[in-house]
Amino acid sequence: MLASLRREWLANPRGDILAGIVVALALIPEAIGFSVIAGVDPKVGLYASFSIAVIIAFTGGRPGMISAATAAIALLVGDLVRDHGVEYLFAATVLMGVIQILAGLARLGGLMRYVSRSVITGFVNALAILIFMAQLPELTGVGWQTYAMVAAGLAIIYLFPRLTRAVPSPLIAILVLSALAVWMGLDVRRVGDLGELPEALPFLHLPQVPLNLETLQIILPYSITMAAVGLIESLLTATIIDDLTDTGSDKNRECRGQGIANLATGFLGGMGGCAMIGQSVINVKSGGRTRLSALVAGAFLLFLIVVLGPWVAQIPMAALVAVMIMVAIGTFSWSSIRNLRVHPWSSSVVMVSTVVVVVATHDLARGVLVGVLLSGIFFARKVARIVAVRSTLSEDGRTRAYDVEGQIFFASAETFAAAFDFKEVIEKVVIDVSRAHFWDISAVGALDRAVLKFRREGTEVEIVGLNAASATMVDRFALHDKDGAEAGLGAH
Repeated sequence: MLASLRREWLANPRGDILAGIVVALALIPEAIGFSVIAGVDPKVGLYASFSIAVIIAFTGGRPGMISAATAAIALLVGDLVRDHGVEYLFAATVLMGVIQILAGLARLGGLMRYVSRSVITGFVNALAILIFMAQLPELTGVGWQTYAMVAAGLAIIYLFPRLTRAVPSPLIAILVLSALAVWMGLDVRRVGDLGELPEALPFLHLPQVPLNLETLQIILPYSITMAAVGLIESLLTATIIDDLTDTGSDKNRECRGQGIANLATGFLGGMGGCAMIGQSVINVKSGGRTRLSALVAGAFLLFLIVVLGPWVAQIPMAALVAVMIMVAIGTFSWSSIRNLRVHPWSSSVVMVSTVVVVVATHDLARGVLVGVLLSGIFFARKVARIVAVRSTLSEDGRTRAYDVEGQIFFASAETFAAAFDFKEVIEKVVIDVSRAHFWDISAVGALDRAVLKFRREGTEVEIVGLNAASATMVDRFALHDKDGAEAGLGAH
């Protein structure tokens, strides 16, 4: 236990504390912005970011990953808040957490193994584009001072590490630009312009909604969608951070941890949230590696808004825009553009489709769903083509042996059935499937049709070489060896 504690909490204290401070500063404008999107008071997003970041530090399955209030969830709840009020949002967040805990107990985190590398790359690229696009309103219709500060911020971020890496360069950029803005009295947009910062600690708050079936009918659809989107974004972000840090993570524990964090947040007057790839990348690139970084980010965020609120309100948005542009540049997989010419066309289509759908809809779940579906279709198409049926005629011309090789399932069943010559006048057919595997009822149905068509022509059929799994499938679902087989063939 001591070794685990040291590895997950104390392996990198200095880097984690500094990285957590940078993340906390970057969380403030995003949490306020997401509150605006959801149609709630800024404190709802800020309290949620504090609560989720702190709780996930203890319960999550991916050390070094940052979770808080996110745009993905905020976009889903605007109608709920408008039609029923913020109390229903708190209740939906509680139910969202319960659903995610159940998903973790059901070990649904293992589904991530079915998300292809092309989908993950598309997801990363789309998020990088969205992160950059989210900064454009801060760069539109502003004075030259803003552009100069953004340029100066980027210069500090990329050049300061050449002097020393002892302190994260994004933190230096924020401090330097904030000092310049205050000292010179620059006319630039500040964090305080986004909304009023809360002055008190969050407290236990039971959602003020009727505890009846009608309330459940209202919040359940929202909670299911919030839980699904939150888990998709969290698990994909965990996979990305796994790659960045060359370490593994417990995806099922992450599902449960996200659920616990959202459950508690709903009782603290916060909105739902999930992992944030932008903040997680900031954390990793600033030196954050363990759970301590997420704890510091959440705790320091609360300290900033409650104790140092007047000072935080003076931070120029240009400084935070520079940090987020750095994140967008660092997040985008530039090699994926070069790889478009050398990777298989199907992989490129999956990656580009994921990017296009996410950017067009601003919905990460839809983009990932499209990518996973296309990956499945292309995989099934590829496997279906690896089916070979060869035949040889016996010396006496009375028996033909068909040798089947490959995976027989819904996508290859038609190819399998078309390989037989049912019009050939012959006494016996031997179908050797020792190098084949039957996966589903479509495959069994194709075998049934082949056997029964031969029998209609007066040909005897023998099937040999079924492996144990295929034999179980055939014994259970096949009709050709049962009475009334021809009449029941349509059941497939």
